[in-house]
Amino acid sequence: MTICLRLARHTLFSCGFCLAVMTSAWAQEAGGSTPAGAPIQSSPTPAQNPQPEKQDKRVFGVFPNYRTTDANVPFQPVTAQQKLMIGLKDSFDWPVYPVAGAFAALYQIEDQNRSFGQGMAGYARRYGTALGDQVIGNMMTESIVPSILHQDPRYFRLGSRRGGALFRTGYALSRIFVSRTDAGGTTFNFSEWLGNASAVAISNAYYPDTRTASDNAERLFIACATDAFSQVMKEFWPDVKRKLFHKGDAGAQPLLSMPQARVH
Repeated sequence: MTICLRLARHTLFSCGFCLAVMTSAWAQEAGGSTPAGAPIQSSPTPAQNPQPEKQDKRVFGVFPNYRTTDANVPFQPVTAQQKLMIGLKDSFDWPVYPVAGAFAALYQIEDQNRSFGQGMAGYARRYGTALGDQVIGNMMTESIVPSILHQDPRYFRLGSRRGGALFRTGYALSRIFVSRTDAGGTTFNFSEWLGNASAVAISNAYYPDTRTASDNAERLFIACATDAFSQVMKEFWPDVKRKLFHKGDAGAQPLLSMPQARVH
């Protein structure tokens, strides 16, 4: 029950925070919209060969989203160097810092890890550990473990062409258990579970109050459940953005901004 309550608070806080930032950002965009009389660019004509769907760099305009790709095109593996870049981009994009600050404030209010104390000193420690959790977790699950085990850390988005909302939700949630291999097959997602388990083990070095087996199991469950929830957001965010906010994909880009393959 405690785990469920913490996960629910974490999820609600994440949604509220990103919605506030997103609303502010789009309000600024509206103020600097295209001037009247400016030419409207037409949509490019689709090529005969399918190209990967462009993905937003940030879900809800906040959460880094550099490892989402299109599941509707032929599979192409990524190299170990590209896996490293995925982890680095997800770990050090600018929204990571205010998000860590927001969660540090939440943990301060809840007085998690009481040995950290209160005041600015306590907040600084909580900020550093919240940031460390994000960076270490991303690098372990998206770069280091996938490179060692030859697994693909990307989320392969189905999109509306591949099923209804219920099917796509189940698919997104299941990806914490299923991973692509570098050869294009599927296997158990060891990168998700071993990567987060390694991050939890490392976090014992800076969480002196929560080093028991049950505390570690709780943090592992919350990390994996949070990743599952984030994959649901990645699956449906383009639909929400297009239908509710009438936003196109002007801020979208292919994975890692890699150049498109030349057509011979």
